[in-house]
Amino acid sequence: MTETKPFTISKQLVYQAWLRVKANKGSAGFDDQSLTDFEANLGRNLYKLWNRMSSGSYFPPPVMRVEIQKKDGGTRPLGVPTVADRVAQTVVKMIVEPVVEPVFHENSYGYRPNRSAHQALAVARERCWHRDWVIDLDIKGFFDNLDHQLVMRAVEHHIKDRWVLLYIKRWLEAPVIDGSEVVEKEEGKGSPQGGVISPLLANLFMHYAFDHWLARNISGVWFERYADDALIHCRTKEEAELVLNAVRDRLLECGLTLHPTKTKLVYCKDDNRQGEHENMAFDFLSYTFRPRLIRNRYGKFFVSFLPAVSKAAIQDFRNKIRGLEIPTKKRGCSLLEIARKINPRVRGWIDYFGKFYRSTAKNALYYVEDTLVRWAMGKYKKLKGRKAKAGRWLASIAKRVPMFMVHWRICQKPAVG
Repeated sequence: MTETKPFTISKQLVYQAWLRVKANKGSAGFDDQSLTDFEANLGRNLYKLWNRMSSGSYFPPPVMRVEIQKKDGGTRPLGVPTVADRVAQTVVKMIVEPVVEPVFHENSYGYRPNRSAHQALAVARERCWHRDWVIDLDIKGFFDNLDHQLVMRAVEHHIKDRWVLLYIKRWLEAPVIDGSEVVEKEEGKGSPQGGVISPLLANLFMHYAFDHWLARNISGVWFERYADDALIHCRTKEEAELVLNAVRDRLLECGLTLHPTKTKLVYCKDDNRQGEHENMAFDFLSYTFRPRLIRNRYGKFFVSFLPAVSKAAIQDFRNKIRGLEIPTKKRGCSLLEIARKINPRVRGWIDYFGKFYRSTAKNALYYVEDTLVRWAMGKYKKLKGRKAKAGRWLASIAKRVPMFMVHWRICQKPAVG
């Protein structure tokens, strides 16, 4: 007798979702089940998940809340679903994403296939050259204030599968646990940041709340958006003020509030713009846009409005290198062990922050060399208290094997002395 289910969900789809979750790695949820634990009994775990989703009896387990450090020194709540729930969310994402992706605006860059933060930054940089004013938007508690009814209305506009709508609604309403306490949240609002499906739902919400509305109602302005971070480029200060007021009212209609101090008008000052304003810099995707001195191909220096790695990102990088706890005692680890710890951090840093105004990103890497100097002085008696000599010793190694440390390949020469 053939087993019938209320919903038709392919077992192959569930397996493909597992492969994506495994590739993305990630930590365990509130049940402490890791990817390795889940895979140890993969067939049974995937069948159980498929069976429950197909029968309509799947209810998302609680999302574990953790606080992650922000680059500006604060913290942000992040929701970590269980491994099984990440697979279930990926199943739904694989159904929804191909349907809504073609609808999204060309100036939306966050969490989309074949789109990146670097693309958003490049577009923002060029538009700052052509428009004098930028509205730097900061939405207060975006994920905590997503209106469930509006999210579901947007999803229902594109998706008709009852099981997809059922599970999205359940994920929006899923409980959040902080330690052993259930987090109280406002009824009908919020989506845990960190889930597989959350960025897609957020993009769909912002498409109708912001992108589509702005393009349809306010002609002549340019914008780029990465998740809930957005910039709007205007020709004059008066235009920027009118647009900001209109956007503020629109977002209020959608249950969102602009941060009163972080949202601001910015003047993109350069050699061709001689005016002054209280705000002449803004941060976007961990880059700071501001007037910077550069040299053209003829060797002449001039001021242009450009992005470079922000001070907050530099401090965050230093904190992460410090957090590796490179020992400074004589019996500490070897240079090879240090390379294995540090190189992935440095590689990721330069891949992201070396894209624009690379010299600032390179300068931040000298902190890595300072860390190595302190390690060398602690490990070798002949270098104890002799910073310059330790620097020269490291420089000699860098000259012989520059591929050993990633930052040695990037910086023309390591910092010494």
